[in-house]
Amino acid sequence: MTVTPSIDPARFLEEHLSQASPDLLRDMLGTFINALLSADADQVCGASYGTVSEHRVNQRNGYRHRDFDTRAGTIDVAIPKLRQGTYFPDWLLERRRRAEAALTTVVATSYLLGVSTRRMDDLVKTLGITGLSRSQVSEMARDLDEQVTAFRTRPLENGPYTFVAADALTMKVREGGRVVKVAVLIATGVNADGYREILGVQVNSTEDGAGWLTFWRDLVARGLTGVKLVTSDAHAGLVAAAGATVGGSWQRCRTHYAANLMSVTPKSSWPWVKTLLGTVFDQPDAESVHAQFDRVLDALEHKLPRSFEHLEAARDEILAFTAFPKAVWRQIWSNNPNERLNREIRRRTDVVGIFPNRDAIIRLVGAVLAEQHDEWAEQRRYLGLDALTAARRVGETDTSDEEATGPDLHALTA
Repeated sequence: MTVTPSIDPARFLEEHLSQASPDLLRDMLGTFINALLSADADQVCGASYGTVSEHRVNQRNGYRHRDFDTRAGTIDVAIPKLRQGTYFPDWLLERRRRAEAALTTVVATSYLLGVSTRRMDDLVKTLGITGLSRSQVSEMARDLDEQVTAFRTRPLENGPYTFVAADALTMKVREGGRVVKVAVLIATGVNADGYREILGVQVNSTEDGAGWLTFWRDLVARGLTGVKLVTSDAHAGLVAAAGATVGGSWQRCRTHYAANLMSVTPKSSWPWVKTLLGTVFDQPDAESVHAQFDRVLDALEHKLPRSFEHLEAARDEILAFTAFPKAVWRQIWSNNPNERLNREIRRRTDVVGIFPNRDAIIRLVGAVLAEQHDEWAEQRRYLGLDALTAARRVGETDTSDEEATGPDLHALTA
């Protein structure tokens, strides 16, 4: 797409009036804005687009698109990109996205509530919000709360959600004049079209069974269906609550399990045991995975009996992925994809440190998750449709082979 940096008013008006479009005003406004941006970028470059000039100091390199909401409607703004440095029309658009705006309001709220330290004061100045009044902070927070609430309570209409992953993050908040830790429960899933979604987020006093049960029930009430596999760590409350609500099989995260196995393995032997465990997941098919698992057990039985017992007891939990097509194994045998999401959340929340209240946590974490949800929707499919279709058939044609289908969550929690 190339934007014309100049407009012939007579010709421009004639063309648009002849089309008699119901979106005439929006189209005209969009054309003017894009032309202004193109001309502004040319000034930054020191020469017009496509022109050879000794005064040129930079070159254009395509466009990036951004929606601009106006009274005439939403306009697709084409922001010119430069080969060196960046160009952004601060005079027209707001740089902050939802998550960044949420961070601003959280820090500002902390400052205004009197819970800030010298570090918080420096952060406020860095964000350029020293001049915000209480009413401005409240207005910003109210707008963000509406967006986050709509996102958190939206119907889950893109199911069935064949694969779901769940995890919890611990954060600090001020309550009753003291600092306490709370658990932020998060679930993601793969929808019917193969794209990842943020399914839900809640703040609970502790990561216990009751909190997870409420969380899963909310997801089911909003439309979570068709779950074949839940991937998580071995938190008993999480597993029990999932089994009582969404069913399906349970995959114990292989990364979390490795840490658990390491705790019962002598430090000097762990590199060897870790290598052995890794060979289980390097096999080409389900039969080979189980065969290699048996060989690993044989190797450990007499040399490291505690490690042997720990691994043998966890067999069904960590090999549940083998019931599904190999094309999806890497996406379902661990919580690593969610760990990357957690790091992005931590990157934002670490700036705050101690939240002034639980609403502030929901505001910031919810905004970060909403942004990530939008990005996932624009990326390529997380899982191929063929593999996803095959995964949905697991357990429907042969439910008698317990080893093939993996452990049932109901059985684990009975």
